[in-house]
Amino acid sequence: MKSPRSSDKLVLGIETSCDETAAAVVSNGRDIVSSIIASQEQIHALFGGVVPEIASRKHTELLTMVVQRTLDAGCVTWADLGGIAVTNGPGLIGSLLVGVSAAKAYHAATGLPLVGVNHLQAHVAANFAAVCDEPLCDEHLPAVCLIASGGHSDLVRITHPTDYELLGATRDDAAGEAFDKAARVLELGYPGGPAVAKAATAGNPEAFDFPRPRVGDSLDFSFSGLKTALIRQVQDLQADDEQAALDEQTVADLAASFQDAVVDTLVRNTMAATEQTATKHLVIAGGVAANQVLREKLKQAYARAAVTLHCPPPDLCTDNAAMVALGGHYLLAEQQPDNLSLDVFSAMPR
Repeated sequence: MKSPRSSDKLVLGIETSCDETAAAVVSNGRDIVSSIIASQEQIHALFGGVVPEIASRKHTELLTMVVQRTLDAGCVTWADLGGIAVTNGPGLIGSLLVGVSAAKAYHAATGLPLVGVNHLQAHVAANFAAVCDEPLCDEHLPAVCLIASGGHSDLVRITHPTDYELLGATRDDAAGEAFDKAARVLELGYPGGPAVAKAATAGNPEAFDFPRPRVGDSLDFSFSGLKTALIRQVQDLQADDEQAALDEQTVADLAASFQDAVVDTLVRNTMAATEQTATKHLVIAGGVAANQVLREKLKQAYARAAVTLHCPPPDLCTDNAAMVALGGHYLLAEQQPDNLSLDVFSAMPR
């Protein structure tokens, strides 16, 4: 974290799109002054996934405390801030409403400019943070970005910090959603991505031959068939052994093979996107971007392709408010701020 100077442009970010109650202060669209995240992971793990009603109630309980702790941690007052950025979609409607309602109240009370931030664009904006190994800069644009998360698997071309062109998207299940479903099938717990990755460390990725789904000649993704292939493989193994539970090594092999299939599919389409657009910079974003196997395979692939890979630290890949403040910095600099009519959306227009 970096202490702000009096001349810095500070933006408060608020994130409540799913089950993380988060706030952060970012300076000059680069430096993270403070960031606090209150996770609901243990609560939702009891249900094997996020329960929207519970998530929104916990946001209501926690948000004002999280915001105040964030300001205190950065030694920042409301008078020091230059704007407020809040995620207004896509996400769970109830959760989004809590964050946007709070942001509107702060806006009304302080007079600070308010801006709504697309959650996916916020994930991309995490790459502009100074803490990244290779922070994204204007001179790196245009660049291709792989956004891989629980609800999205998108390929976009970034021409400007606030301007994106969609190249490909998921037709059904997103990569993160596929990991969550795989974790349930293999009884690995929640959240699915880290659970599958952990089990996979003891497994053989070549033990099972899962498909690498392709959607014609497009850059779109489809993971529904891969998920079905895993389910059928598990059913076949259980039928052969005449037992309900699989042994630990078989589960590890299934996890490793499934993870490799997802990663190979993401890498293949991403490489095709950079080749088709002739871009020399690749950006990754979203919760699945924290997957170490994905990072390593992308590094290996692009080391031979003379393309620079930009990866945020793993804690900036999962939901956080620093990315919202980063995205908000650019929006506040380039457009009219929003007002009390700011709305929320479960799915944002592409």
